[in-house]
Amino acid sequence: MITELAEKLVRKDEKLSTAESCTGGGIAARCTDEAGSSEWFSGGVVTYSNEMKIQLGVLSESILSHGAVSEVVVRAMAEKGLIYCKSDWSVAVSGVAGPGGGTVDKPVGMVCFAWANQKTTVSETAIFKGDRAQIRLQTVNYALNKLNDLLK
Repeated sequence: MITELAEKLVRKDEKLSTAESCTGGGIAARCTDEAGSSEWFSGGVVTYSNEMKIQLGVLSESILSHGAVSEVVVRAMAEKGLIYCKSDWSVAVSGVAGPGGGTVDKPVGMVCFAWANQKTTVSETAIFKGDRAQIRLQTVNYALNKLNDLLK
């Protein structure tokens, strides 16, 4: 999957960046595990705290109104990530990886995703099962698989 994604980005002469919360840089790490990734991966930011999300450019009002784990916030993270990393595509994630921190409205395993380019931003929410490591791994895979689909 990562090889196919890399080939598509190189063919289009485009760069990817990440703005990550619950994965703690896992998506960026997965990208840079690939030899030659500097050709298509520009960089990423880990905005684990709300303060870092705000520093990236997410409006504090969005976090207060919708919560850090929301499509509104990840859309802003992805869009600001494009600018900050000077990339063509940005993927952003924020979620509840557990084992604690879940609520009725935002249970453990809930992750919000956004994928942005210069023309559009797509977002969605998924709920994964498993322990913290499994939820984070599923999040990384889902984010990259969806981007691969969007690049078709």
